[in-house]
Amino acid sequence: MKRKLKKGPKILFVFLGLIGILSLIIYTINTNSVSNSSKIIEFEVKEGYSYTSLAHTLKENNLIKSEFFYKLYIKLNNPKQLKSGIYKLDKNMSVKELVENLEKGTIYSNNLVSITFKEGINMRKIIKIILENTIIKEEEILNKLKDENYLSKLINNYWFIDESIKNKNIYYSLEGYLFPDTYQIDKTSSIEEIFKIMLDNMNKKITKYKSSIEKSKYNIHQILTLASIIELEAANSDDRAGVAGVFYNRLNSGWSLGSDVTTYYASRVDMSERDLYLKELNDYNAYNTRNSKMAGKLPVSPICIPSIESIEAAINPKTHNYYYFVADKNKKTYFNVTEGKHLATISTLKRNDLWYEY
Repeated sequence: MKRKLKKGPKILFVFLGLIGILSLIIYTINTNSVSNSSKIIEFEVKEGYSYTSLAHTLKENNLIKSEFFYKLYIKLNNPKQLKSGIYKLDKNMSVKELVENLEKGTIYSNNLVSITFKEGINMRKIIKIILENTIIKEEEILNKLKDENYLSKLINNYWFIDESIKNKNIYYSLEGYLFPDTYQIDKTSSIEEIFKIMLDNMNKKITKYKSSIEKSKYNIHQILTLASIIELEAANSDDRAGVAGVFYNRLNSGWSLGSDVTTYYASRVDMSERDLYLKELNDYNAYNTRNSKMAGKLPVSPICIPSIESIEAAINPKTHNYYYFVADKNKKTYFNVTEGKHLATISTLKRNDLWYEY
């Protein structure tokens, strides 16, 4: 006579089997590709990184569905050691395919250089930095900045770029549009590829302000222009909104901005280089806001790359009735309503050895 299995173990066996099947389904779903369509991502693996330490960045780039299941796959399969460099990974790769691609060590580029573009530098300095770190020639950069077809493509691709950049009085079409940051760039990249990385970053940083900009009476080109002046004029980050308020008061009253930094830019001279000649101070062009013909006007373009703090100040200036400001050598800013009080403040600073000299 055959013995019958007890009902309890049978149910447990079925239950465990169902859990196993369900776990396999969940694992398979979460290690499948993120997308059915192909989209190549250039993915950087830095020196010293491991497969597991890449999990968060892979998820941020939408190359894997789950950090947990990706790490589980790594633990179960123990792939070979990683090589640093840039890889071309596709969003339609499963975790298995992605890891196999990394495991092969097929590096797209190991010519990476880390380049920092600090806020407040102008296009002349940007060009110098690019020339020092890549194989690009100066002529290529200058030609690209004047390329009408290229500029039209940028206008179509980025919401914050419009026909303003084509103004013939502008020294450099993308002045103020390339976001200041540290970038990992391939030394063999084209200038168009480098500009794209920096413009994409600008897009990422300022899109959250889009609705505020659209409500403003100033367009994005004008806001970036004002932000670039604030960047160079504000002694410290706490004063940016106050300085912005002074400039808006002057614009609204039909005054010239009277900004020395625009005059230096107009003359293509760095402030640390030398004092300006009288002719340069009084010269009229589309940048020099010391000239009376620029009353109530902004320069024709930005004069440097502004920080996000200066852009915020240009969008949300402090409301007050000041028309003048000056900073001392300790970067303290003094605001005044009248020219008389402004000049008195300057005299006091000079008398107390607080006057800033370049």
